[in-house]
Amino acid sequence: MVEAVVLWNEPNNLSHWNFHLDPGWERFADMVKQAATAIRRQNPQLTIVLGGVSSCDPDFLRLMASYGVMTVVDAVGVHGFPLDWNHWQVSDWPAKIMEAREISGRPVWVTEVGVSSFGAEEVQTFGFERTLSLLQGQVERIHWYSLFDLPPSWPAETRHKEAEGSSYYRHYYLGLVRDDGTEKPAAKIFPTDGSVGFCQWFHFEDPRLNDAVTWMKAHGVQHIRTGLSWADSFRPGAMEWFDRQMSALEPFKVALTLCFTPNHLGLEEHHTSPPRDNSEFVRFAEWAIKRYAPASAYQIKSQELRAAPEEVVAR
Repeated sequence: MVEAVVLWNEPNNLSHWNFHLDPGWERFADMVKQAATAIRRQNPQLTIVLGGVSSCDPDFLRLMASYGVMTVVDAVGVHGFPLDWNHWQVSDWPAKIMEAREISGRPVWVTEVGVSSFGAEEVQTFGFERTLSLLQGQVERIHWYSLFDLPPSWPAETRHKEAEGSSYYRHYYLGLVRDDGTEKPAAKIFPTDGSVGFCQWFHFEDPRLNDAVTWMKAHGVQHIRTGLSWADSFRPGAMEWFDRQMSALEPFKVALTLCFTPNHLGLEEHHTSPPRDNSEFVRFAEWAIKRYAPASAYQIKSQELRAAPEEVVAR
């Protein structure tokens, strides 16, 4: 079932939001506020999470707070990869979480954290154990990134691709399961008590979907973060794929991320572009919640009673 909706992914990262077209992130903040308001109309009980902030960036969180974004979300998502990309050490995790909580005034979800086995699988095993020792009990959700390595023939979602050097190739080794289906050493120590979930992106018509479900069920996983691409929604067969993906993930508590701009609806023709009109993204968010996380009749009645008790009781 869908337990939360995550609005966008790493908006402070050029690979996911072209801030040169929105230098103050005002368009982004307005989009989040509009979408959150619309989502609450559809399902007032659904947890709304500010899309995972790359590197737990406190300045970006302060900026979002200044725009009033924290008043419309229930939690803040943060991402951290200190052993691969971020300019801080893995031992800084507790301080980073505390800072994000203090700035936002909201619970903190770690919606992406991971360690690449690019250099050595032993490094990933160390990083996995050390990271969990620092985060467990400190945050409401830990979504490990990721279950599967990225197949070598697929592109990673970065702005400059191979020109990024080893930083780019680290994306391919973040899974606990290799591309050939064999497990890495870190998979052997994955906790099976449901305390750790995954962030696993599924590409359009991803052949790994059923294997992911099988592995997670066998290892006691309860939470998964994944996404529906707004850009993909315009592909032929998109609704069939979305339905198949969400049906397969029904046994888990899903944090559903909505992101990526269709080329024809952006300020420029790229999935990282801010929309020309934020109401277009709002319509997509409303559609996604109606289809995959609708409010129950009980929730709707409870909302009516809170909003206008005298009028409702008199019916």
